[in-house]
Amino acid sequence: MLNSKTVISLVGAGPGDPELLTMKAYRLIQQADVVVYDRLVSEEIQNLIPHGVKKIYVGKASGKHHMNQGEINQLLVNLAKKERKVVRLKGGDPFIFGRGSEEAEFLINHNIEFEYIPGITAASACSAYAGIPLTHRGVASSVRLITGHCRADKLLDLNWKSLADSDTTLVFYMGLASLPQLSEKLIAAGLPANTPAAAVENGTKTVQRRCLSTLNNIPSDVIEMSVKSPALIIIGNVVRFAEKLDWFDPQEINTMDDNNAEKNQFMADA
Repeated sequence: MLNSKTVISLVGAGPGDPELLTMKAYRLIQQADVVVYDRLVSEEIQNLIPHGVKKIYVGKASGKHHMNQGEINQLLVNLAKKERKVVRLKGGDPFIFGRGSEEAEFLINHNIEFEYIPGITAASACSAYAGIPLTHRGVASSVRLITGHCRADKLLDLNWKSLADSDTTLVFYMGLASLPQLSEKLIAAGLPANTPAAAVENGTKTVQRRCLSTLNNIPSDVIEMSVKSPALIIIGNVVRFAEKLDWFDPQEINTMDDNNAEKNQFMADA
């Protein structure tokens, strides 16, 4: 427990399903004076922010930044000097491709204390909701989390030979636009073209969709299915389990929404 001078809480909101919030994340949201939130914080989680709490949107999409990172950093510093309890709410986990550590470093450089509340990252949650175990005995003994984001239209600079390991599950964040390059480079580095691959769109949400394919076919298959961001790319033999372990039914969740409305309102008012 940090002392009373702590004013910034870097909080992971998870991948979208509000019931995947940690108890600590939910408590801090309820106690906040102001919430600074990202594009990937789901509407359902935004609805849990109490009425009267100041909400500041700082979402960033490819080529469309409501605020750039420098402006967000300065905003947090400014708020820390004015507000008692500030929650910086990020989709997934702030320290896994969420730039949370950059914001924490900026706060430290300005003598502002912070606390960090991990969130369930997209790699574990979206794969699980898609029926894909990241590891499985005799199939995959390791996992690698990789950014698939290209800066300024440049090619990804990755160690493709190191990644082309059939015993490893590869999980690419922000990899939808660079998927043709991922496929081409991994196959050229020695990963079999028929290696199972998946794209999970809006994982854990009621609008989740899966594109199950192979490494050589997935670039065209996501186009045919019109898969949109946010989407997680999973490559590896564990994807073969997706059909057998397919437990999540978004349609069933949708039919339960009316029954859960009263419970969700209670949570928001608590």
